[in-house]
Order: sequence, then C-alpha cells, then structure tokens
Amino acid sequence: MWTVTIVSALGCCMGFHEFVWFMSVGYGFAVMCIGIFHLIFGFVNGSLTVATAITAVLFAIYGYRLGGYLLKRELTNAAYRKTLESTGSTKRMPIPVSLFMWAFCTWLYVAETSAVTYRVINRAGDNLFAWLGVLIMAVAIYGEATADHQKSAAKKINPKRFCDTGLYKYVRCPNYFSEVLFWFGVTVSGIGAVQGKQWIMVLVAFVLITFVMYNSAQRLELRHEKTYGLDPEYQKYSDTVPLLFPFTRQYHSMKVYRD
Repeated sequence: MWTVTIVSALGCCMGFHEFVWFMSVGYGFAVMCIGIFHLIFGFVNGSLTVATAITAVLFAIYGYRLGGYLLKRELTNAAYRKTLESTGSTKRMPIPVSLFMWAFCTWLYVAETSAVTYRVINRAGDNLFAWLGVLIMAVAIYGEATADHQKSAAKKINPKRFCDTGLYKYVRCPNYFSEVLFWFGVTVSGIGAVQGKQWIMVLVAFVLITFVMYNSAQRLELRHEKTYGLDPEYQKYSDTVPLLFPFTRQYHSMKVYRD
C-alpha cells in the first residue's frame, strides 16, 4: 500500500505547476500510474488474476483518457481557460496549501483504487463480483468518453448553446455520472476480496468521490444558470432532465431551485 501511495504521489505532483491539476490532470494520471503499477507488481509477485489484470488496464485507460482530455482542454481551449481564471482556479497557492492538497489527493486516489489493491494484497481469486465490477467500469469509461465527444461535437455546431443531445437527453452531467459509476464498479469488484476494516477506506473513498462529483455538478449548474438561465429552452431542459443521476426527479441542486 505504501508503494501505491508513492506511485499516486508521483502521478498527481503536477499540481505544483498548476494547483487545479491536483484534482484534474493529476487525478487522471495518478489513476493511470496506479493501474500500470498493479499490472507490473501483480505479475512479478504472482498475484495477478485475469480480472485484476483487466481492472488494472481499465485504470490505465481511464486515467490516460481523462488526464489527456483535461490536459488538452486546459492547454488549448481558450474559453475554458477563461472560465478557470474567472473562478480563481489558476491562482498560485501558498506552498503549505499545495502540500496539503497534494497529500490529500494522493490519499484519495490510493483510497479510490484500494479495492483492487486489497485484492492483490489478499491474493484473492476472481469471483462474480470481480467480473461484475469490470463490466460496470468498462461501461462507465465508454459513457464518459461518449459524453465528452457528444458535447464537443455539439459545441462545434453551436458554441453558444447548451448540449442536450445524446446522453445529455437523459442526464445533464453524464460525464460526472459516469465517474460515479466507474468507482461504483471498483467498489463492487472488491466484494469477496476486501476484508474487515479494509472496507472503511474503500467505502469512505466512494462516498467522497460521489460528493465531489455532486459538488462539481452543482458548480456546473450555477455556471449554466448564469449563461443560459434566461433561455426558455434551457429552462425546460433543466426542469425536466435530471442533474446527475438519470431516471430520477432530482432536477436541481439545493443551490438552484425554481418554483
């Protein structure tokens, strides 16, 4: 576990270049590095099962896709860069604050992936839940990549209009929902492999990432209200399409509510 912590710390240390990268680009690359490490470590010590290997590959794919997508967006998308600057996300932070965020993010990414780490440590074999977790993770990666592609395509057609096509017809933040779904799959994969108090780290991490994604959806909703709030089409869209969880009636966060 300590070795995984070092790997996670190296993966997200780029936040020292840009503070927000601890939670964005560094997030993706830390998960990617952990996935690659599990492949190597599991193979070397003989504890790598087929399901664990596939899970590690999915970590690597997920992290590379997410980290690469966010890095490209932050370096090439002037409008997104302007949004970050307006929220103060690009400000230089004091060294103690950066060190604290580095330590917290390092722990969080270790905790998020801990179900798989414990599977390797405990030398647990593959079971139904391991394969079910793999399936959920794969669906989530596909959903997140599809949502990002659909939004980019819609913005190319009409940069000033909100996206309500594809997966966005069913939920307003399909990428954030896919994020929650991915880590739910990781958690499910730990059933039968994670033991006793090890579940504390696994479950705390899942609750935290769900909270982070809900908070991200809230902040996105506030930005959309500011940009599109007077548009009748957007009002109808946001009043009828769930914010984060599809097929629910949770249309608005507590921060935004219309009578």
